[in-house]
Amino acid sequence: PYLYSIAYEAHQKGTPIMRPLWFHYPEDPRSFNCIDEYLWGRDILVAPVLEKGASDRQVFLPPGDWYDFWTNQKLSGSRQIIRPVDLATLPLYVKAGSIIPMGPLKQYTSEKPNDPLTILIYPGADGKFILYEDDGLTFDYQRGKFMSLVLSWDDQKRFFSIDLNKGSRMLPPLHRKIDIIIVPARTSRSVIFGGEYLETKIE
Repeated sequence: PYLYSIAYEAHQKGTPIMRPLWFHYPEDPRSFNCIDEYLWGRDILVAPVLEKGASDRQVFLPPGDWYDFWTNQKLSGSRQIIRPVDLATLPLYVKAGSIIPMGPLKQYTSEKPNDPLTILIYPGADGKFILYEDDGLTFDYQRGKFMSLVLSWDDQKRFFSIDLNKGSRMLPPLHRKIDIIIVPARTSRSVIFGGEYLETKIE
């Protein structure tokens, strides 16, 4: 769901899916010199391992707090860190304040699994994400047959909200089970969203 949503953003606005660090951090001159990392959308930092046989790599974290995607360790940004690496793990970091929708495994875009949508919230800042969905098969989205959900996180009040974006509609199933997980404590809450504004507090 995260990738499909940022692909739609690229379609609508021309914003690339893979973005250089300076795209979102132009105020930090180090972002212009960092050519071996990129942002996957706005919220995920990817640091590929490019050296054969490497056991670690240096990673520049832009300003703000970041979470290691694999360990959920919280790290302060505006600095270089050393990340141990292996063949099985691509270094990924998620910005504090990010809302990352995760779905069940799909073999093709129009598949409709029964498993619930999972929303990962990385606390430490307010966050917002536009979740996009269509039938994955036709051009019906051009006739308004698509779903766009506004996901918001108020970090101070610990409120998470879901709202149907203007101009969009619920797609089947019309009542969605959504599991919300706060990283790294794994505090969770399950809700059913049916198209009406929904707000829940997650301590």
